[in-house]
Amino acid sequence: MTHPWIDTYPPGTSWSAPLRATAVAAVLREAVARGPQRTALRFEGVMLTYAQLDEASNRLARGLVRLGVRPGAHVGLYLPNTPHYFVGFFAALKAGATVVNYSPLDAGAVLAHKIEDSRTDLIITLNVPELAAKMRGFLDSTRLQTLVLGQVDDFGAGSVTPDEADSRCVRFVDLVADDSAAAPVLLPPETTNLDSVAVLQYTGGTTGHPKGAMLTHANLTSALAQLRALWLDGGLVADGQERLLVVLPLFHIYSMVANMLLGLSIGAEMTLHQRFDTHTTVDTIAQQGITVFFGVPTMFVALATYDALTREQLTSLKFCNSGGAPIAIESYRRFVDKAQCRLLEGWGMTETCGVGTLSTGSGVHPVGSCGIPVAGAEVRFIDIQTGEPVALGAHGELCIRGPNVMTGYWQRPGATAESFTADGFLRTGDVGYMTPEGVVYLVDRTKDMMICGGFNVYPRNIEEAIYRHPSVEEVIVIGVPDAYRGQTPKAFLKLKDGADALTIDVLRVFLADHLGKHEMPSSLEIRSALPKTAVGKLSKKDLHAEVALLSGRT
Repeated sequence: MTHPWIDTYPPGTSWSAPLRATAVAAVLREAVARGPQRTALRFEGVMLTYAQLDEASNRLARGLVRLGVRPGAHVGLYLPNTPHYFVGFFAALKAGATVVNYSPLDAGAVLAHKIEDSRTDLIITLNVPELAAKMRGFLDSTRLQTLVLGQVDDFGAGSVTPDEADSRCVRFVDLVADDSAAAPVLLPPETTNLDSVAVLQYTGGTTGHPKGAMLTHANLTSALAQLRALWLDGGLVADGQERLLVVLPLFHIYSMVANMLLGLSIGAEMTLHQRFDTHTTVDTIAQQGITVFFGVPTMFVALATYDALTREQLTSLKFCNSGGAPIAIESYRRFVDKAQCRLLEGWGMTETCGVGTLSTGSGVHPVGSCGIPVAGAEVRFIDIQTGEPVALGAHGELCIRGPNVMTGYWQRPGATAESFTADGFLRTGDVGYMTPEGVVYLVDRTKDMMICGGFNVYPRNIEEAIYRHPSVEEVIVIGVPDAYRGQTPKAFLKLKDGADALTIDVLRVFLADHLGKHEMPSSLEIRSALPKTAVGKLSKKDLHAEVALLSGRT
């Protein structure tokens, strides 16, 4: 059977469900039409209705047009989770521009590369030292011409924004406050070319400079329709009844689509947090009756090890979803056992608008899986070396084709061609397999796989085993050079508070029943914290760089 997942779809849903593609700006317009006075956003004591959010983005869009933004221009967003992100995102699209997301955690050299590579001339950010100071420097050293500066309290009563001496810096509140009768006319969504790029989303750049994935209006709204086809049609979420806690950074594709676009499309109330804090997260869920929480594995590890967490605090939750990276089976079980809350999993990547496979929320979730292919998306696994399809159950590289898959990498025709098969499947670099029921399991990344003494060794398998140890809170395993075996696994651990110290010998004894001899870590390093990406998932990039540097010295 070519598409074995079709029969796994729950009642009321279908893999062949029609997927409606629209202009991304239409998502907000339609949400306003359904419930203009519904609360759209909560942020630090301030509430914005859908009508207010729409009006603020209209005014900012007109302000951007007055500043010279035209269809085809690139508008950067360098923002944390504040209302400015929602307003700036839709304002740019209403002015006919493309949104370029910038991470506040990016190094200066990465930001400079993105500004030049994406041809961004205007960036919206906040007038706080960690953001504005860095961006002001780029006004003199890159093509950047204009900064729109907001304040954290712009949406509160009586907010005060300091004057700007530099004419290249424009106040966010001034643009939003201007309701001049001679304001420029905005482009209606119906005039949008759905094949034009709505968002230029840069990949993490594990090697070399980050590449910009070109995500069209059709790509993004198809991804949104795919979420709705499983979760809304399947009854997991309901229009006008959900309250989302938005902790994942909105500049990341996972949060932008699953929190912002899905939240808007179902008329949800979204509470914004600028950062993840375990205590604050639990309190907000309990006090505001949050019904849906999207997170990454490290967040669920933190919640599972939070001593003060009780089931009563989470009774409002319909479900949580873990994405961004595979969650270890032991971490999954610890969270579910403690919180007694349904935890779903999914897989996606920047190049697929963050959507690819999803748990259906129906029946018992196959622990460790990332669900089934979303509506309209085809998934297959191929041999990493030959490119030929492998049988169900056999390991291979995950490939995907569908309306949510990017059109290519910005100004990188060579990289685009290398990433697609001859028949249009995106090669993802993820290694896994599919069951006869069409359920997808991931094993590791092709770039993370080690060859130890001629054997293929997957770090994730070792990490899963180490997570079984009661002292371990977080773990990363990478391959390090070995003169005899070529590579050998090294484990980096963060222990739980109060846990006894671990040695490599003690750990190897514990792992004897879970790993083969070729998989055993040869060394161990205990750290107070492990590196994480901007979205909060564990990152191997810095550890690989450390190992490479040390290897170069020796």
